[in-house]
Amino acid sequence: MTQGSNPFEAMMKAGQDWAKALNPAMENFTPQGFEKMWPTMPKDLLETFMGRTYNPEGLDAKTRLLLTLTGLTITGAQADSQIRLTVRHAREAGATKQEIAETIATAAVFGGVPAMTRAMELATSVMEEAEDDET
Repeated sequence: MTQGSNPFEAMMKAGQDWAKALNPAMENFTPQGFEKMWPTMPKDLLETFMGRTYNPEGLDAKTRLLLTLTGLTITGAQADSQIRLTVRHAREAGATKQEIAETIATAAVFGGVPAMTRAMELATSVMEEAEDDET
């Protein structure tokens, strides 16, 4: 491999060039823009699909979303969009800020402090945006 040549960077550039050729608007695409298009599901809908509606003895939607957040944190908190969406939905399902923070902090035992720090930053930004929207 020649110095300055990175196959991954070349592959990413080729993909970006291809996307721009197909749709010039893709040049300005960001995952956060896509996230904002995805609505937060209402609590009743979350409970229907992820909660006790079909399994009355099972986990509720809030618990399932907190478990999902744990998994996303343990794997290195690399999925920014998924973490932000999970936090949004967990809040809608009734999770408090404290429960979200404790969930992420507990995941540090398995995923490490850097993963916890990143997940906490993402979760905090989601919760601050929600507060700004309310005011």
